[in-house]
Amino acid sequence: QVQLVESGGGLVQAGGSLRLSCAASGRTLSSYAMGWFRQAPGKEREFVAGIRWSGSDTYYADSLKGRFTISRENGKNTVYLHMNSLKPEDTAVYYCAARRSYGDYTDTTTYDYRGQGTQVTVSS
Repeated sequence: QVQLVESGGGLVQAGGSLRLSCAASGRTLSSYAMGWFRQAPGKEREFVAGIRWSGSDTYYADSLKGRFTISRENGKNTVYLHMNSLKPEDTAVYYCAARRSYGDYTDTTTYDYRGQGTQVTVSS
């Protein structure tokens, strides 16, 4: 079992930045592909970013490329989401997820473990 705990969310003004963290316990993350998703009120959960177990490849939602960056430190069992130039439409609960198998990074159902999420609110 892998337990994932997100942190780093909060209230930020438009144009600001946040760094979210996803810390894992129970198993080492070094062999897991990781993803970040978000869900705004009244909307479906959507893919934000994904990263291979090695960190060698990263994937982003087209609309977020250039503003968000996913990274990982396997030695710390942690994955990060760096968010810059935040907009009010980025307001959502952000979740991290982990999986061992190959699959579509954008599909939340392909992940084996998910965290409880951290709230990000961007004010205008």
